[in-house]
Amino acid sequence: MDRESIRNILKAVAEGKITPEEAEFQLKLEPFEELGFASIDHHRGLRQGVSEVIYGAGKTPMQIAEIAQALKNKGQKTILITRLSKEKADIVSANIDMRYYETGSIGIVGNMPEPNTEGTVLVVTGGTSDMPVAEEAALTCEALGNRVKRLYDVGVAGIHRLLAHSEDVMRAKVIIAIAGMEGALASVVGGLADCPVIAVPTSVGYGASFGGLSALLSMLNSCASGVSVVNIDNGFGAGYMASMINHIGGK
Repeated sequence: MDRESIRNILKAVAEGKITPEEAEFQLKLEPFEELGFASIDHHRGLRQGVSEVIYGAGKTPMQIAEIAQALKNKGQKTILITRLSKEKADIVSANIDMRYYETGSIGIVGNMPEPNTEGTVLVVTGGTSDMPVAEEAALTCEALGNRVKRLYDVGVAGIHRLLAHSEDVMRAKVIIAIAGMEGALASVVGGLADCPVIAVPTSVGYGASFGGLSALLSMLNSCASGVSVVNIDNGFGAGYMASMINHIGGK
């Protein structure tokens, strides 16, 4: 149950279409649902503004499909499934209507919402190899009602590529900067932007990058103010945080 559902119930009470007792009963109904292998939090959207997201890694395709169906049955209009492999997606899609975005390993059940805030989230990558993490972030933002602009392969090895898009950097309300190797992109973007920058280190790089640890430490030690950092390859976490920032003032 999300905030829109709550408003509809309260509106129905105000208009005399249902009694306060009936409204109370609807609000009490199944704040969470036990499926045996999962306890689905149907009131998360009410508490946090965003309904439950399904983490696909480690779950079987049938578990994912059953959780998604339970959320859909409760009226969730957009169901986001992260870290979903192509093999699992094929099975899930056979059991519930789902669109699959292979680059970002994202599944969407229901409608992709129209942007419900004026600001733009700019998703920037150092290289093409960072795109899987970037698409996870960008699709998460879009599923949460944000306008997203993508700016890929503009890393510091050819800094003129980024500078050619300075206007996009300066117009963004929040920027997600995604890079592997030494992770310098976040500091550069942070030095150009007047909005929050969320840095995402990726596991892209040669041996001494230690699976993204070098980029993580570089981003944590950024000399540019206004740069925050999420975990290695955590495009979803960056997208979720960017959406929260982008919606501030619009509630």
